[in-house]
Amino acid sequence: MSEDKRLFLLDGHALVYRAHFAFITRPLINSKGVNTSAVAGFTRSLWDLIHNEKPTHIAVAFDPPTPTFRHTMFAEYKANREEQPDDIRVAFPYIKRLLRAFKIPILSVDHYEADDVIGTLSKKAEAQGYKVYMVTPDKDYGQLVSPNIFMYKPSRQGNGVEVWGEKEVTENWGIARIDQVVDMLGLMGDKVDNIPGIPGIGEKTAAKLLEEFDTVENLIQNADKLKGKQRERVEEFKEQALLSKELAKIDLNVPIDFEEDAYTIDPFDKDALAELFKELEFRTLANQILGEGEEEPEASSTRSSASGRQGSLFDNNEGNAPQASAPPAHSVADNNIHNTPHEYYLVDTADARKQLIDLLLQQKEFCFDSETTNIDANQAELVGLSFAIKAGEAYYVPISADQEEARKMVHEFKGIFENESIRKIGQNIKYDAIVLKWYGIEVQGALFDTMVAHYLLEPELRHGMDYLSETYLKYQPVSIATLIGKGKNQITMREVPVEEVKDYAAEDADITLQLQEFLEPKLQKENLEKLYLDIEAPMIKTLVDMEFEGIRIDPGFLADYSKELDKEILKLEQMIYEKAGGKFNIASPKQVGEILFDKLKAPGGKKTKTGQYKTDEDVLSELAATFPIVADILNYRGLSKLKSTYVRCPAQNGESAHGAHS
Repeated sequence: MSEDKRLFLLDGHALVYRAHFAFITRPLINSKGVNTSAVAGFTRSLWDLIHNEKPTHIAVAFDPPTPTFRHTMFAEYKANREEQPDDIRVAFPYIKRLLRAFKIPILSVDHYEADDVIGTLSKKAEAQGYKVYMVTPDKDYGQLVSPNIFMYKPSRQGNGVEVWGEKEVTENWGIARIDQVVDMLGLMGDKVDNIPGIPGIGEKTAAKLLEEFDTVENLIQNADKLKGKQRERVEEFKEQALLSKELAKIDLNVPIDFEEDAYTIDPFDKDALAELFKELEFRTLANQILGEGEEEPEASSTRSSASGRQGSLFDNNEGNAPQASAPPAHSVADNNIHNTPHEYYLVDTADARKQLIDLLLQQKEFCFDSETTNIDANQAELVGLSFAIKAGEAYYVPISADQEEARKMVHEFKGIFENESIRKIGQNIKYDAIVLKWYGIEVQGALFDTMVAHYLLEPELRHGMDYLSETYLKYQPVSIATLIGKGKNQITMREVPVEEVKDYAAEDADITLQLQEFLEPKLQKENLEKLYLDIEAPMIKTLVDMEFEGIRIDPGFLADYSKELDKEILKLEQMIYEKAGGKFNIASPKQVGEILFDKLKAPGGKKTKTGQYKTDEDVLSELAATFPIVADILNYRGLSKLKSTYVRCPAQNGESAHGAHS
């Protein structure tokens, strides 16, 4: 079997629904109010598959909009399904545009479901020497698995991809042969598809009956060997069982040919993808797939730090902007620093700082931002301040790395920051106020925070400055990656030429000011201004004080409570060992799985592709009601987490209870 002939067939409807409900508690809503969860999740799964598995051939099958042959066999087939959610209905046209842009065939055959199409193509491709992977979360596809046909279950919530061959299918269903999957469904039915089965027979009972009688037909013929209610049910519902088995059987005779040349992986249409990603506001996915942008690195700064090189009074250093390309075609924004007029000044002498301070003192409001060395405001050192008073113009003040000198420089601005008659504007201004408080400066006067304002207007959306800028101003800010790089080659902002830092930092203040001009009228229009002024703005100042002061903890109490938890954990440990019939590592998911599913024969054991049983909270919670040891294990995990995460006293470990500034 040649490894260069690998066909991946995707169950479109199943994957779209799965993607939608994966985000059901926190849907992805773009600035137009469109729920993009299904499209984003489907795109992520598709790209991960293409990128990681590198298939040679691929196609996506969808159910037809019309009834199928199963509806003719059984009018109530899928009758209990809820109406398709509007958000999924809206998603399908986008997903089909996506597939056309990827140049991936879209398959749909009237009167047949996607699994029939995939089943037919799988067998035809297998006959032509292909390894076939059916990409679906639906266990029913197990009936199609063979030595060269596999189920491919995409990763969900970090669980990793699962590939099921014959061994995995039979073990998970508890059956001896692949063809018994349809017998299982004939007996137990399928609530999702409204396949009735035999009332009262579940998965465990169905597996036991097949172990003894092999098939539904043989079970019916030997119903007299059963006892009591079970015999009555099999005899009463035998026709229903046979119908259910037929409904569950995937049809392998769909009128569709496997034309391998049509399913090859071809170069995708970048222009079409760029247009779609821009419309949907898929920034990260666009960068990864189109390869024309960089993700933000994990830098040790808040739009980072600056050096202390000197220049002339209010020097704008034209031509020294970071060397970045114009926004790529998929960008939500059409403008950036290279195609937008601006004047950004470097203020790096005492005279220049005095001139800037005099200018700021004349204003009714100004916008400011800080560049620091740490994302934790209580650990950060100031390395730069930027100011803006009108759109397209801003000033950057580099601060000395010498903290004694830095404090003197920052105190030159004390009068403007503590002037109560001047309103201060910022993005997450709480952070900047805490940093300044460590330099002996209290930010006074009215505060307007663009991040908080946007939260009031659009609580479900993201609130970062880059997102707000691209979405509302159609402007793509300078990426920090263009200055400091990323990964192992990442540098600090102190190593970046000050002329480049100037543009990056000054742009922050400029864009934040423009966001304030955009968002504040919207607060007024939506009658949210009073809420902001009466509740949110005062709370910013309260939180600044709270986070600056920190909390006082009682090490003695925590130490005593830690001992109490130790006793409870030890007690649970002994109870678990007793019920398990021996000692094992309760903190080991692998050993917990082996004890529960191999030794104690708990039902529903499912394995990952590494062969380890799943023992996450969802799995154990389902077993807890009937297996007391599982409830004890959950309690053990909870108390252990409480002790290690919340009760462990920092002071007992040589740490400060407040941080670096205590």
